[in-house]
Amino acid sequence: MLSQRQPAVFVGHGSPMYALEPNRYTAAWTTLGISLKRPDAILVVSAHWVTRGVWVTAMSKPKTIHDFGGFPQALFDVQYPAPGCPALADRVQELLNIPVTLEENEWGLDHGAWSVLKYLYPHADIPVVQLSLDGSKSASEHYELAKQLRPLRDENILMLSSGNVVHNLRTIDWHDDAKVYPWANQFNQFFISRMHSREHAPLVAWEDFGDAAHLSIPTPEHYWPALYTLALQDEHEQAQILIDGIEMSSIGMLSFIVK
Repeated sequence: MLSQRQPAVFVGHGSPMYALEPNRYTAAWTTLGISLKRPDAILVVSAHWVTRGVWVTAMSKPKTIHDFGGFPQALFDVQYPAPGCPALADRVQELLNIPVTLEENEWGLDHGAWSVLKYLYPHADIPVVQLSLDGSKSASEHYELAKQLRPLRDENILMLSSGNVVHNLRTIDWHDDAKVYPWANQFNQFFISRMHSREHAPLVAWEDFGDAAHLSIPTPEHYWPALYTLALQDEHEQAQILIDGIEMSSIGMLSFIVK
């Protein structure tokens, strides 16, 4: 009998324009999609769905959300018509020990989800459910909440988190020859070193790292998804880097897999 266990993946999703402009990061996502055993469904935690309380999409046909502005019309024309999976939404509600609201109308798949899934599964033929980030929770609370989702990995559900470990839009350098800020590289390397040594506590308590952490994470919603993937790691598993890099001086593109 084939194992039903799926890995947990974190993807640094970067600019929405990557959905139209393939690059070395999107090539890595494509390679990952080819290498993975086909899941029955995908549960996505995206930096772009922050709510009061915890919500999960429960519609059968989630819409493609273009949650951005100022980009070319071609980007707004992109659709990712993957089906939803109300049964998975119910399962998430069952596993979490807090109230979870089933979202059936207003949300769908935001660009933190579809801009990555477009490369992982270009046929949009695998059901996708999104889990929101409760903006009132601390990093520690997000990490502990994510642990409760571990059984899904043994139910052939791919756990995909999408954000950026380093994400400071205010300090972006748009020049082609932009150099990485020392603080961005410092925090990125700190994250990688602790990830490889399985020291999750310092990554959960990221604020203790000092100025480099606060510059890399001016707001935490892009960082929290990485903690969800770490929390899904079992004792015998390793975290492996899929691709790394820092674009525009302060947008970290680190992606990793736990398996």
